[in-house]
Amino acid sequence: MKINAFGRTNLKVSGIGLGCVTFGREIDDSAAFRIMDHAFESGITLFDTAESYGGGEAGEYRRKVFGTEDVREVSQEYHSSERIIGDWLNAKRCREKIVLQTKISSNFTVRHLTKALDARLQRLRTDWIDVYLLYSFDWSTPIDDSIEALHRAVSAGKVRVIGCSNFSTEQLRKFVQASESSGSTRFEVVQDNYNLVIRTIEQELIPYCMQNQIAVTTYSPLGGGFLSGKYLPMAQSVPKHSRFDVIPGHLEYYFNDKGFTVLNQLRTKSEITRVPMAQLALAWVLHNPDLTSVLVGATATSHIDNAMKAQRMDLPLDWISEMDKRY
Repeated sequence: MKINAFGRTNLKVSGIGLGCVTFGREIDDSAAFRIMDHAFESGITLFDTAESYGGGEAGEYRRKVFGTEDVREVSQEYHSSERIIGDWLNAKRCREKIVLQTKISSNFTVRHLTKALDARLQRLRTDWIDVYLLYSFDWSTPIDDSIEALHRAVSAGKVRVIGCSNFSTEQLRKFVQASESSGSTRFEVVQDNYNLVIRTIEQELIPYCMQNQIAVTTYSPLGGGFLSGKYLPMAQSVPKHSRFDVIPGHLEYYFNDKGFTVLNQLRTKSEITRVPMAQLALAWVLHNPDLTSVLVGATATSHIDNAMKAQRMDLPLDWISEMDKRY
């Protein structure tokens, strides 16, 4: 397993990380335990979660955004992902061997962030968080307040490394400059969506991070399963309890002309090379030398195996070049 460092820190992480968003949402505790067991045995040490990952949050999201009352999750428990990981860590007694990464959704003031952090430490059954990320830019919290809250968390020994997720390059730049000006703890890692369809971070974010020694991690290398080829152009073809069924708001990013053009190109490449579409799409992301770790979500142990195969795959440069074609 490829091992990298987060930014300028000594924190080492596996090149493949386990995305735990499905825990308690698409899969129950026992299935999540099997996946974590298999991931850990395969050399994956980075486990990623968030306070908003849970069956309860997913159901609430659909009720607020789409006005639906149906149940598509395996549970209606809030914060189920963190709780399940905490139960697994307690059962396996392997906390020192896992790099635990989680995220706070909004309100990054000292008071709220401290309260939210203490709540997740309890759910995760741990005394510290290895990597704590701001989930997205919060316009309601002044940057200086956010930086102070994170700096206090690190100073208290509750957090080792801080960073952000889903920030624009300009938002990240403002945080870096503000932390440097105040002498506070600096962001060492960013996390964003990246795959053959969604490639925005190539334009500015990755170059900025490379220049400033900030680690880049990504999620959704298969676009929520879109690039595996199991979805058809019509939204009603989405399988029940799949990622796009539980969180339909993500459909718009992939179910469009560009998305299906990329998908058809990938399918053609798969037919020619006899390599599964999912493995090709995973390999394309995993072979990007600018990425520190790529999060792979899983609802079955086979998904972990596919990622491992893709990482070990000798991906020819001409294949990469062909898949790099922009639309």
